[in-house]
Amino acid sequence: MKWVGGVAVVALLAVQATLWAQGALVAAVPQPYTDTGIPFAPANAAAVTTPSAPDAWGGPRTGTEETLSDRVANYRIEATLDPVRHTIDARQQLTWRNRSARDIKSVYVHLYLNAHKNENSTFYTEERNGGEAFRSGLDVGDAKFGYTQLRHVRQDGKAVPWQFVQPDGGPATDETVVRFDLPDSVAPGASTTLDIAFFDQLPRLTVRMGYFDTFHFLAQWFPKIAVLELPGERGAKEVRWNAHEYHAESEYYADFGHYDVKLTVPKGYTVGATGQLQGQPVEKNGLVTHHYMQGDVHDFAWTADSRTAPPLRATWKGPQPGAQPVEVTVLFPPEYRSNAAPVLQATLDSLAYFGRTLGPYPYRTVTAVIPPFNGREAGGMEYPTFFTANSVEDPAPDTLGRIDLDLVTIHEFGHGYFYGILASNEFEEPMLDEGLNEFWNLRMLRERKQRLHFTTSLWRRLGFAPSFDPFHFERIGSGLDDPADPLGESAYGRLEGIGPVYTRSALMLHDLEAQLGRDVMEKAMREYYRRWQFRHPSIADLRETLADVSGQRALVESTFARQVYAVQPVDDRIADFTSSEVLPQPGYRTVGGKQVNVTQEQAEEQAEAERERWEKAHPDAAEGRGPFPYRTAVLLRRKGAAVPQTLVVTFADGSRESVQWQGSERWKRFEWVKPVQAVSAQLDPERRHLLDANKLDDGRTLKADDSASQRWTFDFGTIVQTLLALLATI
Repeated sequence: MKWVGGVAVVALLAVQATLWAQGALVAAVPQPYTDTGIPFAPANAAAVTTPSAPDAWGGPRTGTEETLSDRVANYRIEATLDPVRHTIDARQQLTWRNRSARDIKSVYVHLYLNAHKNENSTFYTEERNGGEAFRSGLDVGDAKFGYTQLRHVRQDGKAVPWQFVQPDGGPATDETVVRFDLPDSVAPGASTTLDIAFFDQLPRLTVRMGYFDTFHFLAQWFPKIAVLELPGERGAKEVRWNAHEYHAESEYYADFGHYDVKLTVPKGYTVGATGQLQGQPVEKNGLVTHHYMQGDVHDFAWTADSRTAPPLRATWKGPQPGAQPVEVTVLFPPEYRSNAAPVLQATLDSLAYFGRTLGPYPYRTVTAVIPPFNGREAGGMEYPTFFTANSVEDPAPDTLGRIDLDLVTIHEFGHGYFYGILASNEFEEPMLDEGLNEFWNLRMLRERKQRLHFTTSLWRRLGFAPSFDPFHFERIGSGLDDPADPLGESAYGRLEGIGPVYTRSALMLHDLEAQLGRDVMEKAMREYYRRWQFRHPSIADLRETLADVSGQRALVESTFARQVYAVQPVDDRIADFTSSEVLPQPGYRTVGGKQVNVTQEQAEEQAEAERERWEKAHPDAAEGRGPFPYRTAVLLRRKGAAVPQTLVVTFADGSRESVQWQGSERWKRFEWVKPVQAVSAQLDPERRHLLDANKLDDGRTLKADDSASQRWTFDFGTIVQTLLALLATI
């Protein structure tokens, strides 16, 4: 590792570290935990069923207020990075406003970095017990550990005692939530300022943050106050603290506020961060201070690296008159120079798409960071006005690398809306962030007519270039046949993990949109954004907006009841399909006033004679026609939830019969008697129900049709042949 300049500061930091180790810098003595009289949000809190009160979070933002959000927690931070020891020495002023009608004597603060303090944190305990690892599962040994150390906390010059607590009942060794017992309580409507000195030891890049070589990515790096929720907000019935521990499958939830942050790094390091740079960086004694400010956000992240190439920049100007320009910056290492232009373009396209379909982007900057080689753990994460993309070797158009790069960029930008501006609680209701975002991302790909191309530049030249519709591909790995968790379940209370939140939510919303109509869905989502921007909506608030705008409350509520608040698979299929002639039958008939008993043999002879006469009279008749009508019967079976279905039967003359199955019966039979034979029967011909566990049993042909199996066989054979050809050339 190499650090250019800053020798004097290295010495100063070394002295501070020595004094700290010797006990010369003493933290406040932790005090025993006592009940504050204000409960925590339940550890198992999940999908909210009761809509928020009209005045929740100060009521809808009209655009006439002085600030975009009702700012509750404001931060002033001065931080110095030591890229040799991978530490941060910082001072913070946290000004917090009490929105409740109660005196607040204690507040709760997240120290997310302490999830990496040791293997006994809630995070690592859950990973160990679940046999899982974050993303790549890269084991960096003891280098994965890091922590935040509180050096002092003061309120108006008075020392504030603290105590680590475990609101969710995690191990007593977890230190990701700390309680501050204030010397002076905060009256209703009043504010208080806490002066906090803290020290971060960064881990080797793991779980969204840390360092690799000279690359430093700082997320969840500062003490962040928890959210005090009021009655009528996200299902709360009384004042409560929403202060969950850092779980293995959880992310972040915080109040809006204003951030004023000064970041000091060695000369030669490129810095990117949430918000706008204020003036030119100031250099002193080999160090450079970068000053960033951003209002109406609920988090702040940044990066610093001495290897960053000259950034790629562009200005996006919206088509609407008076739309404010957005400065777009892409930070990237030299080895991924080829990734920068695609990331920039995908970001510009996302600004246009999300602004048009949801609402205007309210900030003046957006910064995308491409992590370096071996920096994958930092990739694909979102923070206000600031996100990390992916890094790929082959970003050529219509390749797997390019769709990876584009989709991750679109996804992380999209979080700026769902996680950032709407600011839902991803811990308790991840569907509102990951699920809605994934749905809107795939809609954007659909509008761009962009498919998922599973090939490389080399494979494409060899003739192997399969591609898939994004929504249809989303079905893979979604556990549609036997889903275990409702979509509204919390992030960490899931048997199947967080993955199905992305995929099944996107499919559920796709299916709902197919029934409501694209224009109606878009209108409803624009209204959702208008009502709930800067206000922390719940799943119930999304449900109500969709029902109100669409006018189809019964459909919306039944969909949420089956898939969001409960979990019911969808599995409709064609169980039987026949189309046969209605032939003369044996038995007594009235002939010339007499009863004549026609035997089975005679009935068959009559049918054959009639068939011969008809064929002579119609020598050019197409297949599927004859002297007798055809009885066509289709039997539908239902194993899962009742969804409105369409059945289309096609006949030999090209005509079609279309019927609706709207009931909740477990089976339904439809019959027709027509002059022609049926050729095929297709359930859900428009592919409205992608949650259906098996789409292959939605269609039947009268004659055997092995085209589906042939297609998959040919695709698999092509893959094998391509791999063998590649091996032969090595």
